Amino acid sequence: MSNFITRTISGIIFVAAMVAGMAFNGLAMTFLFTLITSLAVWEFTGLVNEHRSASVNRFITTLAGSYLFLAFAGYCSGLTPSAVFIPYLLTIIYLFVSELYMKADDPIGNWAYTMLSQMYIALPLACINMLAFKASPDDGAIYFDRILPLCIFVFLWMNDTGAYCVGSLLGRHKLFPRVSPGKSWEGSIGGALLVMIVAAVIGYYAKDNYSTVMSTIPHWIGLGLVVVFFGTWGDLVESLFKRTLGIKDSGNILPGHGGMLDRFDSSLMALPAAVVYLYTLTFL
Repeated sequence: MSNFITRTISGIIFVAAMVAGMAFNGLAMTFLFTLITSLAVWEFTGLVNEHRSASVNRFITTLAGSYLFLAFAGYCSGLTPSAVFIPYLLTIIYLFVSELYMKADDPIGNWAYTMLSQMYIALPLACINMLAFKASPDDGAIYFDRILPLCIFVFLWMNDTGAYCVGSLLGRHKLFPRVSPGKSWEGSIGGALLVMIVAAVIGYYAKDNYSTVMSTIPHWIGLGLVVVFFGTWGDLVESLFKRTLGIKDSGNILPGHGGMLDRFDSSLMALPAAVVYLYTLTFL
């Protein structure tokens, strides 16, 4: 019971912080997700250094991931030119060249894990800026979209809730037993149906604000399904990562919920997939 209470309280605080950070303004969202990116990359590099005999430079790698997010935020919001990415490129070059002088036992492994932290964590999280900052079709001015980034996480949370409830009651057929024995097809379908309902409701009330892209309820339902599919794959990818390392949780920063990767695993696939979906709608 005490673990349930701890999990519930930390979950409420987590959701409240996420909603407040994304709904307030662009600066708050940027600060929130820069922190999330930093903690997630730091956690990832710590895990591979501890369990894979790697010697990734945690500080520089975390700094690079955080800067990548800030560079995306600055560029997407129109505050900085594309040259803002040059320091990031220089940092990546440094991380490669530095291995020449470190005399590590497995420099290829160090390079691989360093770049994996950027491609698996920093870049996907940075994609939220492509959803949050948009150019007005009237005058081209950049504005902050509060609804769309928040909806991605609402869909993920609803998917988890629906999958857990339906899976607990009706789950019989395992979805991916080799990686995550607890997930079932019934739960996944239940989560998808709940997300479709929530997406339809959001689409009904928000469609008038998205006349250029998200102009119909089916567009919102389509986005919800994209988030469901890729969010589930993101969850499975992180489960495979933990199984490979032989660990149960990626960390303990959130009592009762594990680490940062445990909390944002689904979004690491859902965010870039949502960007692809929305840009596809734009050019159709």
